[in-house]
Amino acid sequence: QVQVVESGGGLVQPGGSLRLSCAASGRMLSLNAMDWYRQAPGKDRELVAGITSAGRTNYADSVKGRFTISRDNAKNTVYLEMNSLKPEDTAVYYCYARNVWVAPGTFRDYWGQGTQVTVSS
Repeated sequence: QVQVVESGGGLVQPGGSLRLSCAASGRMLSLNAMDWYRQAPGKDRELVAGITSAGRTNYADSVKGRFTISRDNAKNTVYLEMNSLKPEDTAVYYCYARNVWVAPGTFRDYWGQGTQVTVSS
């Protein structure tokens, strides 16, 4: 079984910064792409940023230039550096590990439990 655990959320003032972490652990052969999603109250879950195993990144237009996704393959960890935070960034942020190679010929997806980010003065 693979566990995906986020950390680093909290309350921050507008214009502030936070760094989220997502660590994957358990029985797996390798991680592939990992994504950050978020879901605000009353809204659909949306993709914020993604990173492939090779380090290629993509971002939602709403966070380009403010958020940076990175990963440490040795630690099976992905990060989301969030700067210039706005109230509209308030949401639960989820980590999503896609196509985790768990056994020969077997790939599975895993979600974390989420971490709350609140941007408010």
